[in-house]
Amino acid sequence: QVQLVESGGGLVQAGGSLRLSCVSSGSIFSLDTMGWYRQAPGKQRELVATITRGGSTNYADSVKGRFTISRENAKNTVSLQMNSLKPEDTAVYYCNLDRPWVPNFRGYWGQGTQVTVSS
Repeated sequence: QVQLVESGGGLVQAGGSLRLSCVSSGSIFSLDTMGWYRQAPGKQRELVATITRGGSTNYADSVKGRFTISRENAKNTVSLQMNSLKPEDTAVYYCNLDRPWVPNFRGYWGQGTQVTVSS
């Protein structure tokens, strides 16, 4: 059974930094595409960043140049370094596991971690 456990959220002032981490268990982590998504109140969940098993990354335009996604396969961990945070980055951040090569794969989600950026 796959489990994703996020940590690292919190309250930070605008311009500050936070680092989110997600530990995966129950899967062959090195093969999976991992990602971070976020959902602000009253809004749909949106992609923040993804990283493939080969290390290719993809970012939402709104976070390019400020956020960095990375993975450490030996520790089954994916991280999101968030710098120059803005109030509009406030949201619940979710870790995601995907297998794009599996037809109709629905993915797995963590429980979410709150990030609040004050102005």
